[in-house]
Amino acid sequence: MENEKIEKLLKDLIYINGVIATELIQITENTSAALRGSVPKSCKKAHNALRNDILKILDEETPALVENLRNHLTGH
Repeated sequence: MENEKIEKLLKDLIYINGVIATELIQITENTSAALRGSVPKSCKKAHNALRNDILKILDEETPALVENLRNHLTGH
């Protein structure tokens, strides 16, 4: 029973870290846009790849939760 609790906690932490990571990417883009007027295309491309990597990890580890984050990210 204890292992199940630990496994659930770890999956929750993976999800939370995924949310934090993707939001930090968005903050970086917003800051860049505020300072430069836009986000460089190379950065947008790299950031989208990072978001996709994060979503892929979350799809594997927290499939029940990832759809909310995916919907949020596509709204940015």
